[in-house]
Amino acid sequence: MTTSSPDRPAETKPVETKPAEPADDLVTTRHSIRLDDGGELSYSVTAGRIVLRQEGHTDDKFDGPQAKAEVFVTAYTADSEDASARPVTFAFNGGPGSSSVWLHLGLLGPRRVVMGDVGSLQPPPYALADNSQTLLRHSDLVFIDPVSTGYSRAVKGEKSGDFHGYGGDIESVGEVIRLWTTRNDRWMSPKFLCGESYGTTRAGGLARHLQQRYGLYLNGLMLISAVLDFGTAEFGGGNDDPYALYLPTYAAVAHYHGKHGDRPLRDVLADAQAYAERDYLWVLGRGSRLTAAERAAAAARLADLTGLSADYLDRVNLRPEHIRFLTELLRDRRLVVGRIDGRFTGWDTDYGRETWTSDPSIDAIVGPYTAALNHYVRAELGYASDLPYEILTDRVQPWSYSEFENQHVHVMEALAGAMRANPHMRVHVDCGYHDLATPYFAAEHSFAHLAIPAELAARISFHYYEAGHMMYVHEPSRLAQAAELAAFVHG
Repeated sequence: MTTSSPDRPAETKPVETKPAEPADDLVTTRHSIRLDDGGELSYSVTAGRIVLRQEGHTDDKFDGPQAKAEVFVTAYTADSEDASARPVTFAFNGGPGSSSVWLHLGLLGPRRVVMGDVGSLQPPPYALADNSQTLLRHSDLVFIDPVSTGYSRAVKGEKSGDFHGYGGDIESVGEVIRLWTTRNDRWMSPKFLCGESYGTTRAGGLARHLQQRYGLYLNGLMLISAVLDFGTAEFGGGNDDPYALYLPTYAAVAHYHGKHGDRPLRDVLADAQAYAERDYLWVLGRGSRLTAAERAAAAARLADLTGLSADYLDRVNLRPEHIRFLTELLRDRRLVVGRIDGRFTGWDTDYGRETWTSDPSIDAIVGPYTAALNHYVRAELGYASDLPYEILTDRVQPWSYSEFENQHVHVMEALAGAMRANPHMRVHVDCGYHDLATPYFAAEHSFAHLAIPAELAARISFHYYEAGHMMYVHEPSRLAQAAELAAFVHG
């Protein structure tokens, strides 16, 4: 009721308004690039955030779909008379905590960052160039930034931590794939996943999750710098496997930095692999039962392979952990070596420590990719946001692996199950010889232990590059990798 008097103005009750429901904010633009063969590639890009909703229930009563998160995607569709027949590749990087910028602007997309390489890095503010080798020539592309990376966030009032873990991450990324496939009428298109680093862990889990949850079967997985079994990369705690599985990569990095003279890299790798898979495992397994002569012989052999001194190797009990290796290898030159890419070196505050202050290979790439992405989405794709684009963030930590309590994290069973259920699915694995984050010999080890029949093992192919984790920063590797991924999509 409204009352009034000559002495005061009318009083009204305030009108309560509900906050606006989160909504997709997608923007579509048209583009074209010239190709090296003189042709032209015309395409559309749709960039923005897709709202993820979860069906809610209270006391067995259906509450309807409730908004939980807004996930940033960048989708490329090439002009085609029959778009539904074109393959589509869903791509993401890893971390956990990484956006999809590396695959997006480094390898797959029609525009790429110009940053140079070891010994010829470009200065800020960097540049973008057309990518004539883009996978868009052969497959439509959907780049996904998991929650809390890129522009992706939980909606107001929801817990970001619900998405910061193996299970929540698989479910949310899987829902993005289902939504995009459904809304764009692409259920009859050949479908691929392309993941890098932890993105390969995600891809292995997703392949099975998409089958079981949605009946969505894939044509193939592209696994770049793969890690399927974290037990191959977790040093210490009585786990000796990583020391042997990292040894060939130690040898490759030592070779790059001149520790093996003019010997061909393949010869060095063959020696390291032979020692790692037989004698070295025996040495590590013997522990204190090694005789003094056996221990001295092992230290000398490891020194030949790694470029470290026999004395140092004896002092670390014949077990050089990878960060210690990267700090020790070029200590006499007052340099530290990159983990993501062992070809890179950098300076530190002092050279008596056992670990570096930062990874010089990460330092080399973060600036160019960040500048390129922030310019590209606004200036070329027309998407504007005042949020910081989280390129590589630790805000996803702690990352939950509750599904693997009392065991190391692995997706071997999920991937093997997906391959057995869908024997047509192929797997393409790319490895960098100088990658100390996900070493190639560890990936080979994991795939050798997949519970699949021999005829399915033939559907797995490995490809190797003389570069690191993001092998595409090395131009010869980028060109070769782009060609091999194109061939894989065409099957």
